[in-house]
Amino acid sequence: MNYASSGVGTELAASLKYQLKTFEKIAIKLWDNPDEGAIHIARYIALCIRQKQQDNEHIVLGLATGSSPIKIYNELVRMHREEGLSFHNVITFNLDEYYPLKPDANQSYVKFMHEYLFSHIDINPANIHIPNGDIPIDYVANFCNEYEKKIDLLGGIDIQILGIGRTGHIGFNEPGSWLSSKTRLVKLDHLTRVDAVKDFGKEESVPYRAITMGISTILKARQIFIMAWGSHKALIVQHAIEGEVTEMIPATYLQSHSNVKFYLDAAAASELTKVKTPWLAGICNWDDKLIAKAVIWLSLKLKKPLLKLTDEDYINNGLSELIAEYNSAYSLNIKIFNKLQHTITGWPGGKPHADDTNRPERANPAKKRVIIFSPHPDDDVISMGGTFLRLVEQGHEVHVAYQVSGNIAVHDIDAWRYAEFMADFAKAMGFEFPELFKAAQKISRFLDKKDQNESDIKELRILKGIIRREEARSGAMYCGLGEKNIHFLDMPFYETGGIRKNKLSDADFDLIVNLLNEVKPHQVYAAGDLADPHGTHRVCLDAIFEAFERTRDQKWWKDCYMWLYRGAWHEWPIDEIEMAVPISPAELMRKRKAIFMHQSQKDHPVFPGEDTREFWQRAEDRNKETANLYNILGLAEYEAIEAFVRWKL
Repeated sequence: MNYASSGVGTELAASLKYQLKTFEKIAIKLWDNPDEGAIHIARYIALCIRQKQQDNEHIVLGLATGSSPIKIYNELVRMHREEGLSFHNVITFNLDEYYPLKPDANQSYVKFMHEYLFSHIDINPANIHIPNGDIPIDYVANFCNEYEKKIDLLGGIDIQILGIGRTGHIGFNEPGSWLSSKTRLVKLDHLTRVDAVKDFGKEESVPYRAITMGISTILKARQIFIMAWGSHKALIVQHAIEGEVTEMIPATYLQSHSNVKFYLDAAAASELTKVKTPWLAGICNWDDKLIAKAVIWLSLKLKKPLLKLTDEDYINNGLSELIAEYNSAYSLNIKIFNKLQHTITGWPGGKPHADDTNRPERANPAKKRVIIFSPHPDDDVISMGGTFLRLVEQGHEVHVAYQVSGNIAVHDIDAWRYAEFMADFAKAMGFEFPELFKAAQKISRFLDKKDQNESDIKELRILKGIIRREEARSGAMYCGLGEKNIHFLDMPFYETGGIRKNKLSDADFDLIVNLLNEVKPHQVYAAGDLADPHGTHRVCLDAIFEAFERTRDQKWWKDCYMWLYRGAWHEWPIDEIEMAVPISPAELMRKRKAIFMHQSQKDHPVFPGEDTREFWQRAEDRNKETANLYNILGLAEYEAIEAFVRWKL
């Protein structure tokens, strides 16, 4: 495995090499990306299936749903098709199912499992077991008892696949689940239901209950693989792996299992002691990045400016090694202070005719060609609206490219209002536009009868996409762009009409490649969110990375910097920031007004996440907090700061 591609991975590799103390109570395996980890699990399962076939025995698999295991199932299907892997001896038991929910509902785990696995392999349908979310409530207890008996009669589960929810649930064993619990009907935690909104469209459509295997059922499995990918899982992963066993974090029960392994990417592992503060775990292999991380951690922990840290501060907080290497705190403090000071610039496109030795961007060319990639139609102004405004004002040729239409994030009632407007407009024009009137009526009729499991019809998707498009156009024009510099890519992978998206294809990559070759940028800005490896932001970023790989032979490529920004929820850690753009109070207000152009996302967006603040509030609070951290560290005090990390091409 190569850790070098990830800063966090590099730090973890170093700490593993010199570690003297371990904080983990569950074995972990770190992967550069989730796909590698999932494929490794799939190949292990395949090996076990074949071994059982040689012995003329069956194998019992405990299966999970959600985004984490999809790549496992994709790889198993590939091995079935291309390598002759047979599933004739495989028996499966799924962890859970929403209740009540019909098996043919878009959100049902029955449909999920057939879509991603069962419909593509030669498994005997009689060997498939999934909790039934469509039985009368009076029959649920008996069903659960029978489910347990079937598992026991078949000799128990050989390999159990798990994910982990942000409440610490495994299966749907929510906080408060007891160690001896078996398959049963449970009430879902509010946070779990909020996370499920992305599948159901709105919170009131998410079931309040589910049928799940119990903790004791899971722990009886002979081998357990549990996966967590992305920074949004980092805190709960740390509690599950390093914390005390508690019913309030059911995943901690896994600490008592003799054969369990946590598969993590660098983002999900970021809160583990050996990653976040490896100096507390033992002797470190210090490099400049790790030194900066440690010194900034110390300053923020003590709430003392960098230049006021003393030798005693380092010694009393496990960092005496650094003092020994640098002789005194003074020289070390200045080194890190200067590093941070050099990240601050009011010239994100580079300051013309200035010494750029210690600046994050080049001085030349003075006027740069810039592309801002925005995954959704509002990420540009939410995440880097102040920098956007400044780039335009400083005379750079700025282009903005909206990667997906964002059409599923428009409330039906808003679309209905626009459809009625279209119909009324057609009437007012004496029906000069009969096709417009017909389309409006078709949309209105569909919305009147729309079921929560139905995907939007084509006309409705188009209308919702237009709503998002015109809002994005307004926001970009408010920031000073002309029509020719606003690009709507409408990447095909997104256009399914539902939550689940298609895989990236050449059609997606070509859209980005063509734009890059047309603009020949000196700067590219892209959303660097690593929270959800399967989310739209990450998929859009992967598409940009692939497009850059496909343009390596172009002359502009070697003279291009790519800067990554974060979304509305997270910011880069201070020690990772490479460009910090201060935002004045007036600029922050202008950024807010640009965000306000996205009216369909105001007040209560379709996918708000667990944060009840509006997007403009989240953005401002995040930018102000970044500025506050710089201030605590002893640097200049600003109203707000937008932060970026440079991706080395």
